[in-house]
Amino acid sequence: MVSDANPTRVSQARSALFLIALPICVVVALWGIIDPDALVRVADAITTTLFRALDWFYLTLILFFLGLSVWLALGPHGHLKLGNPDDTPEFSTLSWLAMLFAAGMGAGLLYWGVAEPLLHFTQAPGDTPGTSAAARQALVITIFHWGIHGWAVYCIAALILAYFGFRRQEPYLPGAPIRSALRGRWVGGVAWLADLLATLAVALGVAGAIGMGILQLQSGLHIVAGVSPDAPLVSVIILVLVVLSYMISAGTGLDKGIKILSNINMALGILLMLFIAIAGPTGALLRGLVSAVGDYTSSLFSLSFQLYPYESPAVSAWFHSWTLTYFIWWISWAPFVGVFIARISRGRTIREFVLGVLVVPTAFTILWFSIFGGMGLHEELLGAGGMGELVRQDVSTALFSLFDRLPGSLLLSVIGLVLVFIFVVTSVDSATFVLGMLTSQGSMNPPVRRKLAWGVTLGGLGAALMFSGSPAAVKAVSVVAALPFTLVLILQVVALLRALAHDAVAENNA
Repeated sequence: MVSDANPTRVSQARSALFLIALPICVVVALWGIIDPDALVRVADAITTTLFRALDWFYLTLILFFLGLSVWLALGPHGHLKLGNPDDTPEFSTLSWLAMLFAAGMGAGLLYWGVAEPLLHFTQAPGDTPGTSAAARQALVITIFHWGIHGWAVYCIAALILAYFGFRRQEPYLPGAPIRSALRGRWVGGVAWLADLLATLAVALGVAGAIGMGILQLQSGLHIVAGVSPDAPLVSVIILVLVVLSYMISAGTGLDKGIKILSNINMALGILLMLFIAIAGPTGALLRGLVSAVGDYTSSLFSLSFQLYPYESPAVSAWFHSWTLTYFIWWISWAPFVGVFIARISRGRTIREFVLGVLVVPTAFTILWFSIFGGMGLHEELLGAGGMGELVRQDVSTALFSLFDRLPGSLLLSVIGLVLVFIFVVTSVDSATFVLGMLTSQGSMNPPVRRKLAWGVTLGGLGAALMFSGSPAAVKAVSVVAALPFTLVLILQVVALLRALAHDAVAENNA
């Protein structure tokens, strides 16, 4: 292990991280509040330019992360425990899965569960739009965006931090594996920059979840209570309630606030999904689920390498705005979800960790989209129709528009509002914890005041994206910080492989 020659200087550099990262986020928040259109234009220009040049690189990199995850689970290192040999998991398996899932994708699944398959049904390249074949393809593409590839990014990011944190007692900082396993005069500066980029990626990525959540909550209130979907005052009130809720939860500790809210999330989400499956066309939805499993499995390999090199510019634009944006979005969330999952995973073997992070969330994702997305597609093709047009007009209304066509629509919409609210609060609560860790020298119990400072800042960033009023804008801003963080992930992987090789030799010589 490499140690820094001057601990005082290192401590000062890490303290400076908070004093640099927080003002940058505040400036971005103020920019977005004062002139959201300009912020969106700059973010969109950056992402568009880099996507055109590096789409092949990012698709290949995501596939590499997936292959590496499988190798780590099934290879010679799968038996290694993240911690001491006698360590046991801090949380039950169900609570562990609920927490990592709620932090990773919960709010997004509610926002896009109905909407995305309907959008791909008429817009995605391939089968004739609006046909039954297009409906099957729409589900496959949606699951591809949310499935095992995204969780592979989270898996690698989390496993690296958990390995170095629990086995080498390194702090939970993205730069820690680089400091520990790599050599050279450049290591200290690059590791500090890695921590800064991770902090910015977390803040901007989670701000996107706040922005989307508020848009969806306001749409739900419009459908349930007739509240204007465009009233700025309503948006501000929702934002204040969200901020107050996650700041209260952030002050209660990881084993109380986040754990309790995550378990409530999963219970409500599963109950809602089961109700739709039973109250809706159950047979059709189950047939769609089985077909989705088969279609996704059989298409996984070809989709993983599909870059549409000879298609029209419109198809290329679709690929960049959907598939590539999603994959880089997962990278933007990787330092956040990675730190959080690492923190709650002590005592699990690498094999157990990888299978839990990859297989279970992917299986639930397939089930979720097959029920929610399948119900929307069934309404469009075989029901009253009109869902696609509603979604094209306003994506945030999709979930509540679907509820409006089911028995007990008012109760469903109220439950949906509660679920969206709790998912957003849980995600941001987790993010304040992670940001507190990142800017407190990797402390597993960061100061409450620091978490609250980040809570206020995230509220400001969420307001900036909320005022943009565009899901596409939210995506563009959220992925900007992820682009440079990609290099950090690559260095972390190199550090992990070196550490595994070193530890394997030490184990064989013991």
